[in-house]
Amino acid sequence: MGRDAREPQPPVNGEAFRACHHPLLAPLVVVSGPSGVGKTTVVDRLLAGAQLPLRRAVTATTRPRRANEENGRDYHFWGEGEFRKAIDDGRMLEWAVVFGRDFYGTPRSEVDPHRAEGRGVILVIDVQGAANVRQACPDCLLVFIEPPSFEELEARLRGRQDMPEERVLRRLKTARDEMARAGEFHHRIVNRDLTDAVRELEHVIRERFNQ
Repeated sequence: MGRDAREPQPPVNGEAFRACHHPLLAPLVVVSGPSGVGKTTVVDRLLAGAQLPLRRAVTATTRPRRANEENGRDYHFWGEGEFRKAIDDGRMLEWAVVFGRDFYGTPRSEVDPHRAEGRGVILVIDVQGAANVRQACPDCLLVFIEPPSFEELEARLRGRQDMPEERVLRRLKTARDEMARAGEFHHRIVNRDLTDAVRELEHVIRERFNQ
């Protein structure tokens, strides 16, 4: 999920905390990293090939659906009223307002029932979102995907021909800030080679399932 700026969300309530902290739940894996690092590609390749009881959470947003996107597959596309009610009802694991305009977040229905049934859940999200999930679910596994170098990340972003320069610069600034927080994660994986990155991510997730 691409989010260039966030407004903070309120603290997690006690009931939600206890739901995530049950010792018998399957793993919640939070994969993060700067825009352009390839985290979504790594996760998609893992899910396509790994023999693990694992699913990716579908997040919700109030932004308009694009032509190639499918509701329920790429995002849950909600109206602002529906999103605000989900927040008020405590049905969001984490959420954010991006640039004071669009809501993004993870419904608990995409996470809690699956973990309770023994299926692990992967959440692909930005660094601040990962911090919010860690507050809500301290038992989560935090994985940071990083580029071989900042220069290569910049080259990847500039290779996206449809991205205006202003947006590239904004994402590069955000990327520097996010990479400075990589030490907050349990594991760091350098996405130098896609196959190796997928293999390493699968290894750390298998270890969590075996604990």
